[in-house]
Amino acid sequence: MKIGVLASNPDLYSNQRLLEAGAERGHEMVFLNLQQCYMKVDDINPDVHFRGGATLSDLDAVITRIKPSQTFYGCALARQFDSMGIYTVNSSEAIAQSRDKLFALQLMLKSGISIPTTGFASSPMDTNDLIEMVGGAPLIVKLLEGTQGSGVVLAETKKAAESVINAFKAVSANLLVQEFIKEADGKDLRCFVIDGKVVASIQRTAAPGEFRANLHKGGSASIVKITPEERKLSIKAAKALGLQIAGVDLIRSKKGPLLLEVNSSPGLEGIETATGKDVAGMIISSIENKLNWKQPVAGATADQASE
Repeated sequence: MKIGVLASNPDLYSNQRLLEAGAERGHEMVFLNLQQCYMKVDDINPDVHFRGGATLSDLDAVITRIKPSQTFYGCALARQFDSMGIYTVNSSEAIAQSRDKLFALQLMLKSGISIPTTGFASSPMDTNDLIEMVGGAPLIVKLLEGTQGSGVVLAETKKAAESVINAFKAVSANLLVQEFIKEADGKDLRCFVIDGKVVASIQRTAAPGEFRANLHKGGSASIVKITPEERKLSIKAAKALGLQIAGVDLIRSKKGPLLLEVNSSPGLEGIETATGKDVAGMIISSIENKLNWKQPVAGATADQASE
């Protein structure tokens, strides 16, 4: 098969691993810088072109790894590939839903998934009630567009919470306030879901003096055995957003596991390094299964292998 990886940085570990894993299984892998792709929207012959004029209509599948700042255009490209009959993982709709943190949390609640108590408001005049709504300080303030731990602040006092919230609102930033789960002790779980199954999981621990467990913020990763409830919650969360591939972040609380967020372009380095599992290969295998592709036997042609 010919499989494209739609992303921004060809040198990123996750993208390199996907290209390697696909090539190892005999596929033609192509890195597609989404900023160098442009499309023809046409009811008869829709197409996507790559810089220089090369057409991309011969792709069998596209793995979407779109960073938050390029969500709009990346999703437009994913929809275009889908309209051309090219299989996309994940779909544009699923990515868009996961990137809207407020909408994603509302979908979680609709699916019966427990989350930390969360507040959202559009006016600084509501700051005090917003703080009390989530149980008071300490609390977490999150930018809706943040990722990898950026745009997330721990406000330890009510005065600090008021200052942070009002500062964000002064620049018209959309934000959430969320209860702080003290008993989590700077740890969370990352469960990697592929096609409705948790294929790998790690516990992430925040660096000293840091409350965010994200590996990009200096956190460390270790193998963890998740509970049946945590496994079920992770699968349910990915399904609620329509994601075939998802990194589901959970936190352990006195009330049981709570969902923090779901990542539609989860990184591979931390989870592959900690667990030793070939998660990239599992993603390629998932595409093979969806498209009914079989590994060619010795001496068989590519056409024979796909029959």
